[in-house]
Amino acid sequence: MTSQAAPQGGVRVRVQRFGTFLSNMVMPNIGAFIAWGLITALFIEVGWLAELGIGDDPGSWVAEIGGWGEFAGGGIVGPMITYLLPVLIGYTGGRMVYETRGGVVGAIATFGVIAGTEIPMFMGAMIMGPLGGWTMKNIDAIWDGKIRPGFEMLVNNFSAGIWGMLLATFGFFGMSPILTRISDEAGDGVGWLVDHDLLPFTSLLIEPAKVLFLNNAINHGVLTPLGSTEALEQGKSVLFLLEANPAAGLGLLLAYSIFGKGLAKASAPGAAIIHFFGGIHEIYFPYVLMKPKLILAMFAGGMTQIFINVLFDSGLRAPAAPGSVIAVYAQTPGDSVVGVTLSIIGGAAASFVVAAFLLKTDKTVEAEDELVGATQRMEAMKGRSSIASSALVAGAASAATGPIRSIVFACDAGMGSSAMGASVLRKKVHGAGFTDVTVVNKAIANLTDDHDLVVSHQDLTERAALRSGSAVHVSVENFMDSPAYDEIVELVRQRNGGGGPAPAAAPEPTGSPVGGDLLSPDSVVLGAVSTSRDDAITRAGELLIAAEAVDASYVAAMHERERSVSTFMGNGLALPHGTNEAKPSIRRTAVSFVRYDDGVDWNGKQVKFVVGVAARGDDHLKLLARIAEIFVDKEQVARLEAATSPDEVVAILGAAQPA
Repeated sequence: MTSQAAPQGGVRVRVQRFGTFLSNMVMPNIGAFIAWGLITALFIEVGWLAELGIGDDPGSWVAEIGGWGEFAGGGIVGPMITYLLPVLIGYTGGRMVYETRGGVVGAIATFGVIAGTEIPMFMGAMIMGPLGGWTMKNIDAIWDGKIRPGFEMLVNNFSAGIWGMLLATFGFFGMSPILTRISDEAGDGVGWLVDHDLLPFTSLLIEPAKVLFLNNAINHGVLTPLGSTEALEQGKSVLFLLEANPAAGLGLLLAYSIFGKGLAKASAPGAAIIHFFGGIHEIYFPYVLMKPKLILAMFAGGMTQIFINVLFDSGLRAPAAPGSVIAVYAQTPGDSVVGVTLSIIGGAAASFVVAAFLLKTDKTVEAEDELVGATQRMEAMKGRSSIASSALVAGAASAATGPIRSIVFACDAGMGSSAMGASVLRKKVHGAGFTDVTVVNKAIANLTDDHDLVVSHQDLTERAALRSGSAVHVSVENFMDSPAYDEIVELVRQRNGGGGPAPAAAPEPTGSPVGGDLLSPDSVVLGAVSTSRDDAITRAGELLIAAEAVDASYVAAMHERERSVSTFMGNGLALPHGTNEAKPSIRRTAVSFVRYDDGVDWNGKQVKFVVGVAARGDDHLKLLARIAEIFVDKEQVARLEAATSPDEVVAILGAAQPA
């Protein structure tokens, strides 16, 4: 890469990450937006129920919920968009930066902005939420480790309350007037475009942004907040249709289906179905990248569909996410059905005609794998593999997107399963000679968008992808012996080059148990009677309570964690632990160990060893690394199975520290 290209790539990546950050605040709360949209669709004065003659009286229960007639200013519709949605976004933004504590302070700070304005303050939430989390994190760092035992909760609660109060006051007096002015100016700008019939020209920005994966910053950072404000005032907004309408992409793919060549033509019909009904717009991006002049077709389709929607005064009640035709119609009010339908037909027809002409007159000779190359260029820009696009080029090798330097094993709480998985994977990666690749574990809430590869349980991958959208994501089920680990090593070898034989193993030192009092003989039970999974979790938690490591409430958090994602690790081991939110219940780091000789049915998997984990910091990681080493070694597992005393178990687990 030349020195001139580097800054451009850097700017693009930074904008992509900024867009991902904005998207990560909005996307987890799309369900709330949809709920608000459905309530709006049903209960406002021009909603479905009133239009059908149900509760159309100003004093009806429909009016009471919708906040009109005799109940003007009340109801659910207005308060939800004014208070609930911005607070959710603010909480999510703060939590992204600093877990639950940052989320709470971010929500408090957001409410200050909300109270200081008369409009839905989504923009304020996207600023004050992360600001609250970031500042609280830095304030806590000032006295980290300096608080006397027993005063932690007092200091934590009062510092969060006091700082939240100050941020809310700042938001009320300082940010509210500024953001109100910005919102007014932006609204006036959109209104000017509408009044002058220029709104269709926004496609000149939106369509290239979509292909370059810069659309999140535009869509979630500008269009959704402005559209939500407009929808509150008018019951719908055309802004929700600027980016989400699948019309233009559909026309492009239909043109490829008829006038394309080779693999592109063969794959286009399937891509059209995925795009139009599944709402995965990225599926058509490689087709544009393959022939950049086809951006003209996207301009034609985008401008046409917007023009028709403006002409018919159509819009959606809430965002359509994903951009599927199903999601679009779910948010379409009755008076916009015709306009939205014609916009889809017209937009698809316009992009089809232009794309067909360009493809038909194109005389270049294409290689059969041109689409593969275009998909690789798309993934290189996006920074991660696209499952939908990869389906189009099945059998093709993955694109090289630069070396892998940072691997993160992510789980819900970051204290147990991810630490074990990271230990096993680290040993494989470093053993292959890639000692410069970092392999760490984190809670999903602490993920940032600067990792190269993220590994997570298959039930958590979707959440992890929301937090680290630019990374390659790998799903696993068996943490101790997943075949995906070898595939990751091979991927690192392809991307990084080099590697080599594993370095010579250091001699295993002998000595005291790892972590000292992390595992005491009193917390070890052998020959336990076989029972249910839930009873086994409770027993592991009660041992932690007896060791004065956790409060009694921690056991409930262990069950809550198990309900969301299984803690089965593989090779007969389960590692129950609490949720991320339960960390305040932990007094000190400790583990418990229970062996069930007859086994426990763990969601259809056989478990003989149940290790309960409570972790405040990182001082338990060496012990977990040791456990991970043991449970990938059949001889060591056999030693644990044959152990006859708690002291022997402690000795086996602590006899050697991992390198």
